[in-house]
Amino acid sequence: MTEQHVPSREEIETVIRGVVEPTSGRSLLDIGQIEACQIAAGRIRLTLAVAPALAAHLEKSATAADQALDRAFPEWRASVLLTAHRPTAAPRPEPKAGGGHRPLGGVGNKDASEPLLPQVRTVIAVSSGKGGVGKSTTAVNLAAGLALEGLSVGLMDADVHGPSLPRMLGISGRPEVRDGKLIPVEAWGLKAMSIGMLVDETQAMVWRGPMVMGAIGQLLGDVAWGELDVLVIDMPPGTGDAQLTLAQKAVLSGAIIVSTPQDIALLDARRGVAMFEKTRVPVLGLVENMSYFCCPNCNHRTELFGHGGAREEARRLDVPFLGEIPLLADIRLSADEGAPIVVRAPESEAAKAYRSLAAGVAGVVRKLPHRQ
Repeated sequence: MTEQHVPSREEIETVIRGVVEPTSGRSLLDIGQIEACQIAAGRIRLTLAVAPALAAHLEKSATAADQALDRAFPEWRASVLLTAHRPTAAPRPEPKAGGGHRPLGGVGNKDASEPLLPQVRTVIAVSSGKGGVGKSTTAVNLAAGLALEGLSVGLMDADVHGPSLPRMLGISGRPEVRDGKLIPVEAWGLKAMSIGMLVDETQAMVWRGPMVMGAIGQLLGDVAWGELDVLVIDMPPGTGDAQLTLAQKAVLSGAIIVSTPQDIALLDARRGVAMFEKTRVPVLGLVENMSYFCCPNCNHRTELFGHGGAREEARRLDVPFLGEIPLLADIRLSADEGAPIVVRAPESEAAKAYRSLAAGVAGVVRKLPHRQ
């Protein structure tokens, strides 16, 4: 069997330089600046910084660059992202290991050329287009459920502005540091890390994009995750800097979108699916949270927010539907008390719904290719 050729950054730049923007006749590489280039796990992810006024105009050229890279390197899946959070600047040297924004402190001891999370088989993002749909609760119970399925699981809280993992897992105190690396806290069969473990619970994280991206980079690279079958990342809501950083750095194996049945939530879920498709991250499926309410006294079922919207949206988008999670007071209570309901009340209706979700995702995880 012939060994797969790994394209170099220089080869990739040569291909991009050959993509010409038709209106100006200029090379795409002359118009923009390569901000990030990641080559790993069968994927090429290139982020091109362009002037804000040109971003929309260059979308077709970015698609042409995708296609050019696919033709040049057929064994690799390529995606070219445009970012316009600042005007195009003159090229600058790659930062040394430990450089850049490091809001969590430390100096870093990782060679920038080395891949992140080398001992993690798969990385799954749990995401939502908007807040308030129960994404974090789903991420926690999914991770705990995957551990109950026999997988070694890590859980990372990427919601820098609203870290909820410590409270939901019943964790207090700061993590240990060994050899310049943070040691994940173990709880409920998981290895967990959150910025909420490093700051006071009442402290507001008033950070702009570069600080957020730096913190996420540190949670990935400055944590001794060790060998894991799967790292579940609880994403912040929306489609902003944090999502782009994780798409660039974490080499996501797949994403799960959480939504309620309401039309307004499904609109935002649709944007989340589109974002992951653009970054060539496979969408593993949609979860309908708060799907129905079952009265604890009479067992009467009420569909407070409608029902079946996420299932229909999954069908329309041609992605898997992963299941329904009921709206029950016990789910909220278990989260407030710091114990995932799949562990706290394993025979409850909610726990069975989460276990069913975890069993389905575990089957997918076992089939996904290793990241490295």
